[in-house]
Amino acid sequence: MLKDKKVIVVMPAYNAAQTLRMTYEEVMEQGIVDLVILVDDASRDETAAIAKTLPHVEVYVHDRNRGYGANQKTCYKMALERGGDIIIMVHPDYQYTPKLIPAMASLIANDLYPCVLGSRILGGYALRGGMPSWKYVANRVITLIENILMGAKLSEYHTGYRAFSRKLLEQLPIGNNSDDFVFDNQMLAQIIWFGHTIAEISCPTKYFAEASSINFVRSTKYGFGCLITALMFRLAKMCIFRSKLFPEPR
Repeated sequence: MLKDKKVIVVMPAYNAAQTLRMTYEEVMEQGIVDLVILVDDASRDETAAIAKTLPHVEVYVHDRNRGYGANQKTCYKMALERGGDIIIMVHPDYQYTPKLIPAMASLIANDLYPCVLGSRILGGYALRGGMPSWKYVANRVITLIENILMGAKLSEYHTGYRAFSRKLLEQLPIGNNSDDFVFDNQMLAQIIWFGHTIAEISCPTKYFAEASSINFVRSTKYGFGCLITALMFRLAKMCIFRSKLFPEPR
């Protein structure tokens, strides 16, 4: 709990057996997390079996591999059903340090921001943490285009370390989003669409063999998906094109 708000960490997991336990231990060391929800997307390793041995962890296993976006949809649905007031996504591959959980949760608990991102770009941690140079360049170029089209000033749209308020998650039409990796980008675009401000804090990251990473082909597909999302956002703002991703504010 933090300021009488229930804090739930969600972990969208796929083949994370080697790093799950160390990620979980660091999450719980922060002292404010009430529950961890791990959704296993039909992993081929022992991810779910290990998760079921950990205290304060609720495990849900997809019957088949449904995709990263579909995994998050299950994560957030379960977190809201379990009464979460502050929901933080932490990847169980230990790429992002859970030590930032108190700082991220505090910004939401004090009603300063409804969404907080852990940015790899702020502070220059991305390349120092081992991000491949081609991914860094692509990140910067796509982020620049997205900021122009959506009128925002984020340092990046592609981090997987995110915290949300309950009220914000209940407002977003995430059920209309992709089941693939571009879900992440569509979600941030929707937050901006509804007029919310997104906070960012500098986050050191690690790139190593066990950390999850999509290959060049899937990264390219994701990049084009991000650009299409930003273009759809701009066209919707100009009332030229309507999309289920960006409905009229209620």
